[in-house]
Amino acid sequence: MNRTLRDLAERLGCHLFGDPNVCVSTVSSFQSATKESLVFVEDPEHLGAALASAAAAVIAKEFPSGQYSLGKCSKPILISAQPRLTFARAARLLCEPAGERVIHSTAIVHASAIIGKNVAIGAQAVVGERVRIGDETTVGAGAVIDDDAAIGAHCRIDANVTIYEGTRMGDRVVVQAGAVLGSEGFGYVRDAATGRYEQSPQIGRLIIEDDVEIGANATIDRGALDETRIKRGAKIDNLVHIGHNCQIGENVVIAAQTGLSGSVTIEDNVIMGGQVGIGDHARVESGAMLGGQCGILPKKVLRGSGVVFWGTPAKPVKEYLKELAFLSRSAKKNR
Repeated sequence: MNRTLRDLAERLGCHLFGDPNVCVSTVSSFQSATKESLVFVEDPEHLGAALASAAAAVIAKEFPSGQYSLGKCSKPILISAQPRLTFARAARLLCEPAGERVIHSTAIVHASAIIGKNVAIGAQAVVGERVRIGDETTVGAGAVIDDDAAIGAHCRIDANVTIYEGTRMGDRVVVQAGAVLGSEGFGYVRDAATGRYEQSPQIGRLIIEDDVEIGANATIDRGALDETRIKRGAKIDNLVHIGHNCQIGENVVIAAQTGLSGSVTIEDNVIMGGQVGIGDHARVESGAMLGGQCGILPKKVLRGSGVVFWGTPAKPVKEYLKELAFLSRSAKKNR
C-alpha cells in the first residue's frame, strides 16, 4: 500500500522534516532501496549512507546536526526515539491490504458462523459451526477453523492453519502457515494388567490473548480438563511445541524447536533460546533468560530475573562455564 509521509508520521507519532507528500510503498535495507522505499538508521555514522541510498525517506533517531542540517538533507526524515521499532510498525502499515477483502468462492463457511466486517477468507478454507471471526481478520487458503472457535479482530491466520474446536483468540493475533492450535494433549494412563496405554481426557481448551504471534508449524495443545493459556504479547517461533495445561506469560519469547511438556508455567518476560526442553510441571519465573538447548527437569523451579541460564540441568551461565572449565582442566591432568 502506498502511503504519504504525512500519513505515516501521524500514525507513527514521528516528527517529519521534508516533503510530507512523498509516498512510500515498502521498507528495505540501504542496499536494496528503491525510490519508493523507507529505510531506518540508529547510528549517526550510518546516516550518510542512508541519505545517499535510493530510498525515498529515512527514519532516524534524532534530527542530524552539522553537515546534515535541515537545509542540506537530500531526503525527508522521520524522527523517532526508537527508529527500529518505528520501522517495524511502518512495515506493518505498508503491508496492509488495500480495498475491500473478500470471501473466496471455494471457501466453506457454515451458515451459523458470525463473520465480522471486511474479513478475507481464502480458497478452500473451512469455517465450522458457530465460529466467530472479528473485523478485518484474514484467513488464508486451506485453513480449517473448527466448531465454536472464536478469532478476534485484525488477526492474520495464514494458509493451512488448523484451529481446533473451542479455541479462543484475542485481537491482532498472527498465526503462520501450518500451525496447529488446540489439538489433543499427550496424556495417557497405563493399564497395569495389560501394559497398554489409554488416553486421559483431553477436553479443556486453548486461550490465546491479544497480540500473540505464533510461527509456522508450531503446535499448541488444549488443556486436559481446564485450559492452556498464551498470554498477551507472547512471541512463539516456528516448530515450537507447547503441551497441554501450559501457562505462558505476557511478553514471553520462545525460539524455534523448543518443547514444553504438560503443565509447564512460564512467567512474564521470559526469553527462551532455540531447542530448549522443559519437563512437566516445571516453572520458569519472571525475567529469566534461557540459552539455546537448556534443559529443565520436571517439577523444577528456575528463578532469577535477568539471569542467563544454560546447560542441562539449567544453571546460571557463569556457574555453568566454571564447571566446563573445571572439567576441561581435569581432563588435561588425566591425559
